[in-house]
Amino acid sequence: MGASRFLVVNGRPHAGDVPPVSTLLESLPGAYTTTRTHGNATILLFWERHLRRLSNSVRLLADHRPDLLGGPDSTDHSSIRTLVGESLPMGLGLALAEMDEEITELAVTALVCSGGVSGSGALDLYLHIGFYVPPVFGAVGARLAIAGRGRDIADAKYSQWARVRKDLEKMRPPMVTELLLSNDGDRILEGSVTNFFVVCKAECREPNDSTYNFDKESSFELQTAPTTDGVLSGVMRQIVIEVCSSLRIPLREVAPSWSDRELWKEAFITRGDIIKNRI
Repeated sequence: MGASRFLVVNGRPHAGDVPPVSTLLESLPGAYTTTRTHGNATILLFWERHLRRLSNSVRLLADHRPDLLGGPDSTDHSSIRTLVGESLPMGLGLALAEMDEEITELAVTALVCSGGVSGSGALDLYLHIGFYVPPVFGAVGARLAIAGRGRDIADAKYSQWARVRKDLEKMRPPMVTELLLSNDGDRILEGSVTNFFVVCKAECREPNDSTYNFDKESSFELQTAPTTDGVLSGVMRQIVIEVCSSLRIPLREVAPSWSDRELWKEAFITRGDIIKNRI
């Protein structure tokens, strides 16, 4: 097997060594999105949703953090789609040509930056593709720890968060697989790269009773922090919400409270390539 990582910049293959995606994100300020392939690299998971999220992140950074993205002339969805479309076929072609029977899927990251490469002030597109081995569903539960405060400009997915996450990683306890964010140490917002959900016993207190009666029949609800609390509206987060709505599963957008953990039935985290439970 030849290269295991590939980088296309504005439709042209990058010459030289390709860094890990984490290094790329730490070195270049901009908006990005990451997904993976499915079905032996025949499908890009939720690609249209990722493109919309990327366009929205570019627009938010241009409006609220021009120091990160500058002031591009065009941040509309069609412009971002065109920018990505110029590099995606090239990147996928390079990666698919190097795949073998042991590696069947790809991780794809699209990063939009201010025009340092083109020199024209227009936006640049970095498309990073790497080989990906999907985790075995349900094989290993996640181990979590609270380690930091919530995001700034949480509605936008931007690369400078990679630097913040790198600092958080220094506090990761042994055996912990994901770090959770909380502004007060009790209400859990999300993970550093995931969204966080709990299946929680719905309130069933008797009037004037400060305890819960677990002998009574009561329903459960799914809880996850609302975007108004400053969490990233992840693609998988929205998928879970839509599935709950279609199946009439009770869901409440409220930050799960660690102090109410005795009411939790189970918890799980989601990101573009995983859903892990048995936390």
